[in-house]
Amino acid sequence: MLSTMDFVIFGVGGVLLLIWLFFFVKGLRYAHYFDNLTEKEFPLKEIYFVGYSIMETIRYPYRSKGDRKLRKEVGVLYGEKYADYYIRVVYAQKVTLALTLAILGFCMYGFANDVAVVAIMLVLAGTIFYYFGTATAKKIKKRSDELLRDFSNVVSKLALMTNAGMILREAWEEVAFTGEGTLYEEMQRSVAEMNNGVAEADAFFEFGSRCIIPEIKKFASTVMQGMAKGNRELAAMLQQQSKEVWEQRKQDVRRQGEKAAGKLMIPIVIMFIGVLIMVIVPIFTNLGI
Repeated sequence: MLSTMDFVIFGVGGVLLLIWLFFFVKGLRYAHYFDNLTEKEFPLKEIYFVGYSIMETIRYPYRSKGDRKLRKEVGVLYGEKYADYYIRVVYAQKVTLALTLAILGFCMYGFANDVAVVAIMLVLAGTIFYYFGTATAKKIKKRSDELLRDFSNVVSKLALMTNAGMILREAWEEVAFTGEGTLYEEMQRSVAEMNNGVAEADAFFEFGSRCIIPEIKKFASTVMQGMAKGNRELAAMLQQQSKEVWEQRKQDVRRQGEKAAGKLMIPIVIMFIGVLIMVIVPIFTNLGI
């Protein structure tokens, strides 16, 4: 015999399922919008058109303060040219996955017959909605760390080659294919742009724009200034920046070491308290306290 609670839960779940199916059918025409996305970065991209259809139906304007911040973040990750597309992808992703999880929670209630299951799945759906809305900021942080990891080596190699008399474009291309990682990929992208007819100054400017870190922006600016002053001036400027970068790298390593030492103090203190308890409790027990 179904209780009132059962009717309410099945009713809400049924309505959500009908909504999902309606936008699934309506959104099929948008399915090809997500074909070029990678499965690793955008899991279950095959059904994102459901959330996309919902956002299109309600005519969401993407103009809130959070949306402006998100647009800047996706512009950094994927290029300003594609910012409008990717902000819609992010919304389609989080709406689709959150709604699907919520419906799954109501379906699971039919097997578990426990309201806690629905509550847990709704919380999980909300968490998924929040997570994918903030994932771009985490990607930018990861990208920044990857760029900084190879930055000092790249500047040193460029300084060495230009100081040896190699012109900047040749040195840039040589260095770009000497390693793997985000920074080398961005340098290779600049090489491809120059080979396709983009002016060197424009290619280096775009390189600095894509690499969001202030240090690399300064580096790109230094390269463009050096180009205007000649190869000899450029070599001296790169050598100076190479020294600054290595000094900053040493300071960063020192700060990371201090943070690691601080984190180690927590388990040490916990272990110390545990040892004290193990020693003190038997003593008080023997004393009859």
